[in-house]
Amino acid sequence: MATVSFTTSLSDEYQRLFDTCRIRSERASEVNGLVKKVVQNKDRYDAVSAPLGIPWFFVGVIHGMEAGFRFTGHLHNGDPLTARTVQVPAGRPKSGQPPFAWEDSATDALRLKKLEQVTDWSLPRILYKLEEYNGFGYRMHHPEVFTPYLWSYSEHYTSGKYVADGTFSASAVSKQCGAVVMLRRMAETGVITFHTDGTPIIAEVSPARRTFDDFGPLILFSTTKKSSAAEELQTMLNTIPGIFVKVDGVPGEKTSDAFKKLTGHFLMGDPRAD
Repeated sequence: MATVSFTTSLSDEYQRLFDTCRIRSERASEVNGLVKKVVQNKDRYDAVSAPLGIPWFFVGVIHGMEAGFRFTGHLHNGDPLTARTVQVPAGRPKSGQPPFAWEDSATDALRLKKLEQVTDWSLPRILYKLEEYNGFGYRMHHPEVFTPYLWSYSEHYTSGKYVADGTFSASAVSKQCGAVVMLRRMAETGVITFHTDGTPIIAEVSPARRTFDDFGPLILFSTTKKSSAAEELQTMLNTIPGIFVKVDGVPGEKTSDAFKKLTGHFLMGDPRAD
């Protein structure tokens, strides 16, 4: 399988696309439902991923992409666990006899991709490994289309899809949520967070139980200044269906718009409030 090298420019592209990813409003409810499935199955994903040093949510979104969150399908490609895989990669797992336990097959799939050898799980590298899992066909042969495997249901993707092996249709539209779109929503709702260096960590503590009006006296509208209170507000705003704001701690127009949608007034200091 053809591959693409991980470069600084590619890393920058992934980071930029993730930072500017906006989930299509008409897909918000569906995306929330998919994220709920990932979180509900966290312990099962962690049992497979932890011994290999892989983030549990990485396994979770792949499970959604390849098997529709069914634990009766191979993580390789969704084929039934009652036999070895038939689709590419065929004949997996090579050892053992069917029917296979999901955990055993999932471990084989991750090792086949040599993911247990990865030591850099920064955000751009995660996106690179997700794209690599499905293949770089879009990037190499149809660079005008951001692969739907990552970006479907976001504003980064409109149309263009492989409808069969080697057969591309510019008008076809993916009906499956992209893996990174699920990650983006998980980040927006505080299920996962990323350090400033991109290293993923799991959010173990839920956001503080404030009401939205509690933030009124705490936050002054700004397009440049960051604050922990603004970041907390943005995280809470993203738990409301149909609201998607960047959790960056800067309480600018989009944060103020979302705040007004819920409270009836803009943030204090927003010039539009005059």
